[in-house]
Amino acid sequence: MNRAERERQGRKGEWLAAWFLRLKGWRILGQRVKTPRGEIDLIARRGGTVAFVEVKWRNSAAGLDHAIDGYRLRRVAAAVGAVAHRYAQGADTIRIDVLLLAPGRFPRHLVNAWMA
Repeated sequence: MNRAERERQGRKGEWLAAWFLRLKGWRILGQRVKTPRGEIDLIARRGGTVAFVEVKWRNSAAGLDHAIDGYRLRRVAAAVGAVAHRYAQGADTIRIDVLLLAPGRFPRHLVNAWMA
């Protein structure tokens, strides 16, 4: 798969992830938010919780088991640190979630995947 195809698949995964979160009662505050430290795929709010969501799309469910690791989560955490103040207020809970998607599979939502 070439770079353009991977980019297209990634955008599709982010679109599906955003709808999945909306169906679970989340409001999407940002998509593909660029920061000096990296990109955040989705930012969502439900009540007093703001979730910074890393989305991983793979062509098979087997590929999902290795789609996220400590290195990638540290990069997301650094990006969140750069912009969290724009999306969360004093008493809000901030967390980093991961949504894993593959064709024909129900999304796997890893809640609070990063705990510093």
